[in-house]
Amino acid sequence: MCRRRPRGRVSPGWCTVPRTDGTAPITVAPLERADLAAADRVFRLAFGTILGLEEPLRFADGADPIRSRWTASPDAAFKAVLDGELVGSAFVRRWGSFAVFGPLTVRPDLWERGIGSRLWDACLPVVDGWDVSQTGLFTFAESTKHVHLYRKHGFWPRFLTALTEKPLAGAAVSVETLATLGDRDRAEALEACRAIAGAIFPGLDLAREIETVMEQDVGDVVLVRDEAAVAGFAVCHVGPGSEAVRGTCYVKFAAVCPGDRPRELLGALLDSCESFAARRGATRLEAGVSLAREGAAQVLAERGHRTFRQGVGMHRPNGEAFNRPDAFVLDDWR
Repeated sequence: MCRRRPRGRVSPGWCTVPRTDGTAPITVAPLERADLAAADRVFRLAFGTILGLEEPLRFADGADPIRSRWTASPDAAFKAVLDGELVGSAFVRRWGSFAVFGPLTVRPDLWERGIGSRLWDACLPVVDGWDVSQTGLFTFAESTKHVHLYRKHGFWPRFLTALTEKPLAGAAVSVETLATLGDRDRAEALEACRAIAGAIFPGLDLAREIETVMEQDVGDVVLVRDEAAVAGFAVCHVGPGSEAVRGTCYVKFAAVCPGDRPRELLGALLDSCESFAARRGATRLEAGVSLAREGAAQVLAERGHRTFRQGVGMHRPNGEAFNRPDAFVLDDWR
């Protein structure tokens, strides 16, 4: 049994901290495959409750982010257990030199018990071990409770993040994706994707997100070229088992080369994403963008995307990372 730390913080791994109020202790431990159904239920119940849905468990209907993220990085996922029952979970992902924290969810009847802080404490050694330069997360801008929680742990709120959507009419352009390439061309395209990300933010690397989509067969990576060279890519989730809600293609991350005409390239990449989505049976395209990336946000707006929800990006430590006007990047850190 661990010694109690100030403010109820605990070490990661199998660690129990006794409470002084007579209630049962909370156990924080690595999330296991057998926990996924329970973690998924808490995830939907928590977010559905926050958003005021009549049926909270229908939040993100058709999407499967808990299973997808655990499968991608099982060593970076944790659970909170009370009386033998899973009551919360948290995940962290590595994008090279940048880490993304979340989602963190706790069963609503146990909010205000410090469980979220304990789950972050479990994730922190993982993040520190990666030696990333920054960590980011998405939370509800209107929730002082959430912003305060993350500020306690070194995160700082910066720009709003817009979650956007666009209805799709059909495929209009030809599409090149990683799945359509031979082994040699695919390897070259992956190197180009790494180079594009690294040019936007030193060490940024979406290789694990790309591998997740391809290995789990839950989407594809859409490519756009400038003459013969890959100049942009989009990691797209679609269909059962993916992180996309039903009927939707979710652009989890997209970027184009910095340079003379990033607006044109991002527009071409979105054309290809729309055609890819339509061909996979989706009727809606979803993409997020930090409003610090003024140019990228304007491209989405000009192409008919509308914001259906917004949050705030929080950074640890407080710095812009790749949330800058010159970064033509789409993502949302959910």
